[in-house]
Amino acid sequence: MTIATPLRHPDASSSHTMTKRGWWLVTMNVLLPGSAQLVAGNRTLGRVGVLSTLLLWALGIVTLVTYLIAPQAVYTLFTQAGSLTLVQSLLIAYAVLWVVLTLDTLRLVRLVRTAPRSRGWIAAFSVLVLVGVTGTAGYASMVAGSARGALGDIFSAGPSQPPIDGRYNIMLLGGDAGPDRDGLRPDSMSIVSVDASTGQAVTIGLPRDLDPVPFPKKSPLHALYPDGYGYKDRCDVDVCQLNSIYTEVELYKPKLYPDAAKNNSEPGIEAMRDALEGATGLTIQYYVLIDMQGFADLVDAVGGVDVTVKDRIPIGGDENLNGVVEWIEPGNRHLDGYHAQWYARARHGSSDYDRMARQRELQDAILKQVNPVNVVSKFQDIAKAGAQVMKTDIPQSMLGYFVDLGLKTRKLPVQQLELVPPTIDPTDPDYTQIRQLVQQSLHPATAKPAGS
Repeated sequence: MTIATPLRHPDASSSHTMTKRGWWLVTMNVLLPGSAQLVAGNRTLGRVGVLSTLLLWALGIVTLVTYLIAPQAVYTLFTQAGSLTLVQSLLIAYAVLWVVLTLDTLRLVRLVRTAPRSRGWIAAFSVLVLVGVTGTAGYASMVAGSARGALGDIFSAGPSQPPIDGRYNIMLLGGDAGPDRDGLRPDSMSIVSVDASTGQAVTIGLPRDLDPVPFPKKSPLHALYPDGYGYKDRCDVDVCQLNSIYTEVELYKPKLYPDAAKNNSEPGIEAMRDALEGATGLTIQYYVLIDMQGFADLVDAVGGVDVTVKDRIPIGGDENLNGVVEWIEPGNRHLDGYHAQWYARARHGSSDYDRMARQRELQDAILKQVNPVNVVSKFQDIAKAGAQVMKTDIPQSMLGYFVDLGLKTRKLPVQQLELVPPTIDPTDPDYTQIRQLVQQSLHPATAKPAGS
């Protein structure tokens, strides 16, 4: 007698036998969905369930092995719209199949024939597992759909670019739009230069009041400002300095960059790219623009951020600190989005260079504190906030590579080069000195061994 005989043809008059059989079937449905149908029900449905489950297990094992051997391939897989659509479809299909198999298993159990005390336990066990599995699959499917939408909203479909001199140089702009301004004006500007092999990063910060600012000869702005933007106050906006270039081009000279929109960019962003290339001598492959007005939502989405506050930061108030509604006190602080936004943007009681440092501190803190647990658990909010806060021309095809590179970067200390006083005089910048400092930061001289 095989195990299939009492399961397929039980003694229905024995509640003990039917109860034991019921527990067998619901347990089999949990351990290997479809197996209950193979031994006690519709074998065709059982084969579909078992083969689907084995296929899902096989895909999981292959993904895990690939992650251990070549993690970049897995990151790339889960950052592409096509693969995310496939994952979402598979999860939905398996969730539906699990519901069908579980309900059919309960039908096969014939609860009315089991012992009265066991009926509720068998049904409750099946329903709890059903809710747990289908809920997990449903949530994972929703996350995959949200990821696909967010990635499509934020990242471009353009071609990837190779590293230059072994590095990727990414322009990072902290945008600060406001009702008292004509459009957005970058409040912080930096270049994050990352070694394409090791992930070692150097952040190069430039002051917003840099004046004049040169452009490389390839830039359309070079012909208009051969001596640099701001030289002898030559500009069309109220203040001629580095962060005015964005507004200048967006409002008055957008036709200089006719292809900006095609590349998921803007004329003002491309002008800033040219300006930072002219100032530092680097070639910038990509940009990331962070809108500080929506920054609070992103911080809240990741559960807040931990920073070490060095000086009291006012919330509200004027240049004389009248009307301050609250202070962010010195010490180790966990800031929510509201307080983090003020920490980044507060203008009074500190200098522009202090604010630059605080903004970069927040950026570094968020990158360090984001982890797989809070990303998965709060992905919906993060995806929504990210689409509102960030704009970039990094192509979606490069995301897997940059995720892998970013994980390497997190393990290493980020080097800082701040081109601010007293190192640099923003009102009389020496660009030969600036470019030398940049190269020294990217390629520091190694100490010679003793005795050599």
